[in-house]
Amino acid sequence: KYPGYNSLAKTLTSTKKTEERQWLNDVSSVPLQQSLKQLEAAYKNYFDFLKGKRKGKKLGQPKFKKRTNSQSATFVKSGFSVKGKSVYLAKIGNVNPIWSRELPSEPSSVTVIKDCADRYFLSFVVEVQPISIDAKNQSVGIDLGIKTLAVMSNGETAHSPSYKKLDRKIRKLQRKLARQQKDSKRRHKTRIQIAKTHNQIADLRKDFLHKLSTKIVSENQTI
Repeated sequence: KYPGYNSLAKTLTSTKKTEERQWLNDVSSVPLQQSLKQLEAAYKNYFDFLKGKRKGKKLGQPKFKKRTNSQSATFVKSGFSVKGKSVYLAKIGNVNPIWSRELPSEPSSVTVIKDCADRYFLSFVVEVQPISIDAKNQSVGIDLGIKTLAVMSNGETAHSPSYKKLDRKIRKLQRKLARQQKDSKRRHKTRIQIAKTHNQIADLRKDFLHKLSTKIVSENQTI
């Protein structure tokens, strides 16, 4: 039987006092408690799926995160504050992020995300008012293709950016990685380079799709 959040939270306090888990005192208790809440939600969803209470795609048992994969830590109100252009995080201190936009309202939580290319992001949960868009066109039809990403019924076409140069770079780095010794510093450095190039492609693709979808939605009432 799964012990649940309350039982795990009590165990966390006693675990911190042991010699092998003293490092848990180096970080704030807020993200540790949030990780237990997320673990409880993951197990609840898993057990609900096994009992047939939860429909949808197959859910597996929660797994440990790999150190090389993306990592995250969530801070709620008691663990962070925004002061001007800097953000205070408990037991970390003030950080000065590059802001992509101004916060529309007071954030209720912030998640610190480290991706597999060792880049750090702050993701805030805020409350926003829905915006109304005055679309100029009644409707548009979109045909998705292979050579041309999308062809609109009004004659417009959308071509996705080329990733050939970055793809060649990834193939070259992967050949280099295959020749390097496992667990070596040089192999780790090459792995980071591959992850950064993959992220560059993902960012370009995401940026293009966001701009295209925003343009289509803002100009048409029905798609």
